Amino acid sequence: MPVWVQLVYLACAVCFILALKGLSGPKTARTGNLVGAGAAVVGCVVPFLYLDLDHVPLMLAAIVLGTVGGVYGARKVQMTQMPQMVALFNGVGGGAAALVALLELEHMGSFTAGFDLAATAFTIVVGSVSFAGSLVTFAKLQELMTSRPVVFPGLPVVFGAALIAVLALSVLIVTDPSVGVGVLLALLGLAIGVLLVLPVGGADVPIVISLLNAFTGLTVAAGGYILGNTLLLVAGTLVGASGTFLTLLMARAMGRSVANILFGALKGGSTLGGGEASDRPVKSAGPEDVAIMLAYAERVIIVPGYGLAVAQAQHTLRELVDVLGERGIKVDYAIHPVAGRMPGHMNVLLAEAQVPYEQLKEMDDINGDFKDADVALVVGANDVVNPAAKTTPGAPIYGMPILNADEAKQVVFMKRSMRPGFAGIENELLFEPNTTLLFGDAKDSMGKLLNAVKSL
Repeated sequence: MPVWVQLVYLACAVCFILALKGLSGPKTARTGNLVGAGAAVVGCVVPFLYLDLDHVPLMLAAIVLGTVGGVYGARKVQMTQMPQMVALFNGVGGGAAALVALLELEHMGSFTAGFDLAATAFTIVVGSVSFAGSLVTFAKLQELMTSRPVVFPGLPVVFGAALIAVLALSVLIVTDPSVGVGVLLALLGLAIGVLLVLPVGGADVPIVISLLNAFTGLTVAAGGYILGNTLLLVAGTLVGASGTFLTLLMARAMGRSVANILFGALKGGSTLGGGEASDRPVKSAGPEDVAIMLAYAERVIIVPGYGLAVAQAQHTLRELVDVLGERGIKVDYAIHPVAGRMPGHMNVLLAEAQVPYEQLKEMDDINGDFKDADVALVVGANDVVNPAAKTTPGAPIYGMPILNADEAKQVVFMKRSMRPGFAGIENELLFEPNTTLLFGDAKDSMGKLLNAVKSL
């Protein structure tokens, strides 16, 4: 590899690190994203400049096809469907790494270093797991299949047997490399990916997406080692490390271990998803009544959730907050780490509506303020304010840190229906005497509420 290529790859690797740093804040996120994307483009172009490549037309056609698909998907995807797109793109990355490793295996023999063969086996297995698992997470989030855990008798036995078979075939590849064995290894990886995600339900799916993203990063890093490509090695390591860290942070935010999230359904501990609508009596009101509550408040805390994203009501909500602010009412947004369907979902959604970032308060920073709030306005959220996380040991979300909306003097829930949240359990806060429900589509209800506040 020429020195100039090594220097270019080094610069690209630095850009990847700077991009990750840029993504840590809203003011630098766009620049960081562009820096990372630019480095990736340069990394893809460089091999065409110094290598004598075969099948160049096919590679160019694949690049064009991928670029068109990526641009189209990024422009057309709705904010509510962002997690599904992330799952798909992540799965494609893992699958690509597995295919590259299979192709490289064809050129390896018994003379190849054992560590190289072990890295190849690792890439095939983990890449296949990431690909199949990501497809299942996509199907769950897109509601192409049930979001509830899917289990069957003997699942742990089948899963364990598949893991043992993978270990045996990996050892066989190291001792006697063969493409046929590699294909069997890939098929077992696909089966493990499906079996890994099927028992995961409801609100746990985004955490699995993060975990599979880390898997893909590790496979890309291993693939970079196989190919002798330092840039791939650095990029994959960054993705693997950040994905692992994010997975652990999200699991901590839910008050559960990663093992419980993955296998909790086998003993009834996974968040379930689905659930039937409750017919218990609740106190409801119209937009005019809620407007009066807000108008006489001095402190209001907004709790946004996935329902806000589905209704695309963030712009109307921001306008309502602006009107309240003009009247001297202090308003903040309380952001739960796992609100929505992916980390940062609410931050991005509200940033899209030009909400000042200073108004977005993380859970740990604002939880102590709820007791001083006159009104907690919950818009499309449910599980992240469900007191069952603190009071009901048998609940799937028990132990998950929640926003203390129940401590506010008045709680207003904007809900489409009485169906439970993504965890599939009732929210006792809905039935408390200080809670009022405003039923209807969040965007429609928010528009009516805004007009009612303006008319006061």
